[in-house]
Amino acid sequence: MFDELTFPVVAAPMAGGPTTPELVAAVSEAGGFGFLSAGMLTPAALSAQIDRTRELTEGEFGVNLFVPQPDTGADIGAHRERLEQFAREYDVELGEPKWDDDHYPAKLDVVLEKRVPVVSFTFGPPTPSDVVRLKDAGSTVVITVTTPEAAQRAADLGADALVVQGFEAGGHRSLFTDDPHQPGGGAEYGVLALLRLVAARVDLPLIAAGGLVHGADVAAVLAAGAAAAQLGTVFLRADEAGTSEAHRKALAVAERETAFTRAFSGRPARGLVNKFMDALSEGAPAAYPQLNHLAGPVRRASAKAGDPEAISLWAGQTYPLGYDASAAVIIERLKVEAREAAARLDRIR
Repeated sequence: MFDELTFPVVAAPMAGGPTTPELVAAVSEAGGFGFLSAGMLTPAALSAQIDRTRELTEGEFGVNLFVPQPDTGADIGAHRERLEQFAREYDVELGEPKWDDDHYPAKLDVVLEKRVPVVSFTFGPPTPSDVVRLKDAGSTVVITVTTPEAAQRAADLGADALVVQGFEAGGHRSLFTDDPHQPGGGAEYGVLALLRLVAARVDLPLIAAGGLVHGADVAAVLAAGAAAAQLGTVFLRADEAGTSEAHRKALAVAERETAFTRAFSGRPARGLVNKFMDALSEGAPAAYPQLNHLAGPVRRASAKAGDPEAISLWAGQTYPLGYDASAAVIIERLKVEAREAAARLDRIR
């Protein structure tokens, strides 16, 4: 279905606030395809967002689910002690570092009940039985991968399409297994390299993701064999996005480097470097979602204060090229840029 879009751009699911029904609907109305993010939502909140999106658009859209992670049993004691200084600074109590499944079974039931046309997965593959249930309900199943091996595993499970996530991408890496001894949690492939390696291994529609913010990026991945391009960072400053003001300002100033960190959540994610990352990234254990719950009150207090130094400023490597505009304007600008890039290919004869 992605190769049938009016414009082959997918708005990435961005958990924690940036993705809204308004953003998803606006992208779909402009000829692209939007994903709601179910991560960290309650089943009731997800249901309400699906209903709201359907009120705003008759176009198709998808929902992204976080696959539950095993409890690694990692020792978080030292990380908690270091985090206490931030809790004192923002005058909050740390959260309870509990393991949970993010209400995954109930949220899967929601997308089945609502007959969501496309359901994607992050952090790993769904079970074979979940794939069967979704297909029986008429849903297209999309799995996000970061390696050729993961792509093969997803294809063997019966995925209908894959999101191929390069290391340039902002936010969490969709690793099937998080290696605690590697800063990025595993092998790091650029999006173009990974796209070609995966295309050589599986025969599925591929959606390229990772640092794509310009129409020329869209043209490049389409030329490399992708059915569509998935963009997240360029929509963080969209009028319809729920991105916090502190996050928007940090993106606009564009003075920070990006890096991987486990400090906020316990899983590797790319964001703008701030004091929190500087202080806590080294030695942060692979313990998701425990660290996510533990640091939650600090993140919320920092965002409420308009302070970017203790919030997760997720963004891809090319974030300085982003801009403020409506989703419709962003899509139109991407179209123009993509056409201009495609025209330059006339040099190849």
